[in-house]
Amino acid sequence: MPARGRARRDGDPLAEHRAERDPGRTAEPVPPAGSPLPAGGGDTFVVQEHRTPRGRGGERVHWDLHLERDGVLRGWAVPEGPPTERGPARLAVPTEDHPLEYAGFEGTIAAGGYGGGEVRIWDAGRYATERWADDHVRVSFAGRRLRGRYALSRLAEGSWDIRKLDAPVPAGPPVVPMLATPGGLPPVAQDGEWGYEFKWDGVRAVAVVAGGGLTLRARSGTDVTDRYPELVQLPPALAGHEAVVDGEVVALDARGRPDFRALQGRMHRTGPEVARMAAAAPVTYLVFDLLAWDGQDLLARPYAQRRERLEALGVAGGRWVPTPWFRGGGAAVLAASRDNGLEGVVAKRLDSPYRPGVRGPDWRKVKNVRTQAVVVGGWRPGQGRRAGGVGSLLVGVHDDAGRLVYAGHVGTGFTAAALHELRPLLTGRRTPPFTDALPRGVTRDAHWAEPELVGEVAFAGWTADGRMRHPSWRGLRDDLTPEDVVEEW
Repeated sequence: MPARGRARRDGDPLAEHRAERDPGRTAEPVPPAGSPLPAGGGDTFVVQEHRTPRGRGGERVHWDLHLERDGVLRGWAVPEGPPTERGPARLAVPTEDHPLEYAGFEGTIAAGGYGGGEVRIWDAGRYATERWADDHVRVSFAGRRLRGRYALSRLAEGSWDIRKLDAPVPAGPPVVPMLATPGGLPPVAQDGEWGYEFKWDGVRAVAVVAGGGLTLRARSGTDVTDRYPELVQLPPALAGHEAVVDGEVVALDARGRPDFRALQGRMHRTGPEVARMAAAAPVTYLVFDLLAWDGQDLLARPYAQRRERLEALGVAGGRWVPTPWFRGGGAAVLAASRDNGLEGVVAKRLDSPYRPGVRGPDWRKVKNVRTQAVVVGGWRPGQGRRAGGVGSLLVGVHDDAGRLVYAGHVGTGFTAAALHELRPLLTGRRTPPFTDALPRGVTRDAHWAEPELVGEVAFAGWTADGRMRHPSWRGLRDDLTPEDVVEEW
């Protein structure tokens, strides 16, 4: 956060806001000194368009971005307005903290007063925090104009910039899944406003049912229908109907729990062996959202309504299983996920619409085990039993500027079969695909690879220099493209 804000927070965070305004002259909210700061939800944002007069009938326009944090609104003035598409960063100048009441302010500030002119709300909604540091803020917006992931970064001269991190959602049928933001459970006081589902350890897929047939698409948009032929048998409730549903393809172990490793053998198979594998160890499609039904678009409907309608339809049969969900009780659901060896829970606001392709604050994923998608950029030779083959993988993630940066090497968690299958999939190259400086111990014997493969690791956390602590390989993923892989905090 800007240094000005840090200094003010040592005392009264709104002192500067009050000092620059006369409550008797301005229409702006100006709480009296000594007023306790409200305890909000920490997820409100607003962008206000601010027009101030200048000479000969002209005017100057800028946009003020405010994020709720610690009982106040932290702010930046953005002269060109926050970007709504991915592209060059825009200047963002830190402003003083504002009271939370300012999030609803529109009106005229009297001429001669501080910031005299017209203030109108340009966008507003909720946001989720991915990272908040003194020099870098990363958030996800769910507004009318601002949607998806953004980064605010401090520049050397003290100003900041703002950039949109994700690409626009492709147009067309709603086959791009809505995504969840990593985080913790909602505050206890807000628990009743959320629904909770178990987080399933599989591959996300949106199913489109039409004309009695099925098209199954991975999160990357790839058609994966042929990889899971056992799912083509539709539940009786879908016979003669058109539908779009969201769910997860999983491989279940003997106790009925998802086993990501067991799914690995199916994810990349497209040959004649698929039918044999499907018969020997069929996957299951866990359904948890209804996006369209017989031509009716349900994306704008609240999550609770979509879930209730899905339950009423009873889309169970064959290898399709609707998943349970719970109104409130998030702590108990999370505890149950741990007790049953599941990956965690996903918390979803009961009133949230479905926003294809958007990772926003309305959905939160709370993990029991920390995992991270990674791009494979090389490998190091093995020793002992692994001599002559792959010993460890060199992996990376994309930073806020879209550059592939080194995140560490992974040498545990592999089966012999996984290492044997990996080597032919790696396309060699002469130079590292990573854009940052690499440790000398890594470059000495590294074999570089084109950054084409995406995998997943479990790990203990991030080091100060951006490396994963104790990463363990979980397997390849075919539901993500390399460009999708960013650091999750």
